[in-house]
Amino acid sequence: MAKEISTANSEDRGTPLEYTRNIGIAAHIDAGKTTTTERILFYTGVVHKIGEVHDGTTVTDWMEQERERGITITSAAISCAWTTKEGPYAGIRHQVNIIDTPGHVDFTAEVERSLRVLDGAVAVFCGVAGVQPQSETVWRQMDKYNVPRIAFINKMDRTGANFLSAVNDIREKLGGNAHPLFLNIGAGESLRGLVDLVKMCAYVYSDDSANGTYYDRINIPADMLEDAKKHRELLIEALADFDDVVAEKYLEGSEISVGDLRVAVRKATLSMNFIGVIPGSAFKNKGVQMLLDSVVDYLPSPLDLPPMRAFEDDDTNEESSIVPDDGAKVAALAFKLMTDPFVGKLIFCRVYAGQLKKGEVVYNPRTRRSERISRLMLMKANTREDIEVAYSGDICAIIGLKGVVTGDTLCDKDLGLILEPPTFPDPVISMSIEPKSKADQAKLSLGLQRLAEEDPTFKVSSNQETGQTIISGMGELHLDIIRDRLFREFKVEADAGRPQIAYRETITTAATGEGKFIRQSGGRGQYGHAIIKLEPAEKGKGVEVVNEIVGGVIPREYIKPTQEGILEGAQAGVIAGYPVVDFIARIIDGSFHEVDSSEMAFKMAGIFGFKEAMRKAGPILLEPIMRVDVATPEEYQGDIVGDLNRRRGQIHGIEVKNNLTIICTFVPLEMMFGYATDVRSLSKGRATYTMEPSHFEQVPAGLLAKIVENSVGR
Repeated sequence: MAKEISTANSEDRGTPLEYTRNIGIAAHIDAGKTTTTERILFYTGVVHKIGEVHDGTTVTDWMEQERERGITITSAAISCAWTTKEGPYAGIRHQVNIIDTPGHVDFTAEVERSLRVLDGAVAVFCGVAGVQPQSETVWRQMDKYNVPRIAFINKMDRTGANFLSAVNDIREKLGGNAHPLFLNIGAGESLRGLVDLVKMCAYVYSDDSANGTYYDRINIPADMLEDAKKHRELLIEALADFDDVVAEKYLEGSEISVGDLRVAVRKATLSMNFIGVIPGSAFKNKGVQMLLDSVVDYLPSPLDLPPMRAFEDDDTNEESSIVPDDGAKVAALAFKLMTDPFVGKLIFCRVYAGQLKKGEVVYNPRTRRSERISRLMLMKANTREDIEVAYSGDICAIIGLKGVVTGDTLCDKDLGLILEPPTFPDPVISMSIEPKSKADQAKLSLGLQRLAEEDPTFKVSSNQETGQTIISGMGELHLDIIRDRLFREFKVEADAGRPQIAYRETITTAATGEGKFIRQSGGRGQYGHAIIKLEPAEKGKGVEVVNEIVGGVIPREYIKPTQEGILEGAQAGVIAGYPVVDFIARIIDGSFHEVDSSEMAFKMAGIFGFKEAMRKAGPILLEPIMRVDVATPEEYQGDIVGDLNRRRGQIHGIEVKNNLTIICTFVPLEMMFGYATDVRSLSKGRATYTMEPSHFEQVPAGLLAKIVENSVGR
């Protein structure tokens, strides 16, 4: 039976929970997330001068690599305050904690862990391109963590921008029940304001020199009145499914008040089955204040969400639930780690219950250790403000905890609960890395260790045969940034080998293998004997090891070492030494020796039994397949399709949108190295592409021998 902890506000907290919003800004790369965040910080008074991505002056893109490349690499947390002028929250100061997330697929872990701790999100789309490939990935991540959202159609100042087309894209491509809350007045160069469909009025920006600070509220322009009435009617129809008051008044033909509509939009948004959409242009400073009002009016506070799932820190693993309560025992989730050159390791936390206090001790159920919080801070991108206490619902950073990794729970020792951590994809690409001098060796090890602690999708391993250090990540850009950070932050000069593909192995049929580890040396020997049955599992199911021993033929104390041996054996398959995935291993029989049996002997028996069974189970090699979407002017379509076919690409669809041809294809990762240069050459620099991991497929027989040969000495 689930336990529940009650809800309460502390009198000491600055902003009541009801007036707290934890939101993320998420979207496809280059849709305008960072620019939108920058405008929000300007209008809320956090900054007094607007920074621009192209100038490298934004607050949330603070890393040198971000400013040089004009992209977001690491999610940045920042707090601001907003007070609406109208509606139920008029005059009430709201604290808005914002996380600006990356758009590039190589840094998808940053989005994943941010969405895990956020209450709501703003999904940003380009008014010209609509729903783009990475938009779909981010949308699925929001669905995974049940994050209510509103949509901001940005770049409405661009030539070819079409607000209603973008809304339709959300409906068709993402399956979202999207409806405009505002309409744009003009588009492209003539964009000058917004029509509010809830209040049936218009806002017009009159002075571009004022950075969008001032706007006038006017009557809806006559030429837009019919459109506004039509879309308001459609909005009311949609909201009638979520609110009985609106439904009743709609059926009776009664007047529906602004207050009724606001309540209905909020209910619908919190239901996860409705997306309110707002047009605007962050770069041209239009529509951001309306977006902020919508964040306050429609996105949830921590009190609006279902209780957070947690599990007992004991053998029962009983499920519990936690709701925000300043007076409860503390429970927080560490969702991000960052190395700071001045203060050391920063641990970003979301407090779900109780109060985190400077100088107090918190317990980590994973390590079974207690540690003291030496400093507590409120983050403002790369600057920070020291605080004495963080309350439930807050996002803060801690200094002073050593053994914490991403996903750890920090709680009161008497509470003993584990919060559900975020999950991350496996790396798809690897390369060797070597220091240029012996003096760099120690610094390289330290740097790689720190970066691996920060980033759950970055892995470091050592090749036993060659002694090389292997780094693995989500793409070429990901590993390139890692190398750059090693040089800049840790002063390490290093050479990198050619990127290697993260192949996987699996099995196609069931088979049984016998593992024996018997050594006699005159004294006490070694004896371990296990019979393992392997069966294929569904794609993406991972690895499952099941104990089916009956009658004590293998004593209980040797079962766990046997399971560990199977898992260790699965780290290197029998075809080319790559990790084995998607199988079920059953320990079905075996034997033991009263004197000679040991944990080590049964671990070896598990490894040998697994290897023998796998050789009989029809092993195959799998390669990562990427979804590649190329946007190109029509005249280059033939050349680009031909090049994708040459790369073993499978064309999934071709779509024409706003004078561009969008080619969707699935291509093996091995064939995508150097594609950025080739696609520019084929299109005279006019085509762009995005790439993200899709799935694994069997390697063609004609290429298997070459891959196996290349893997020798890997």
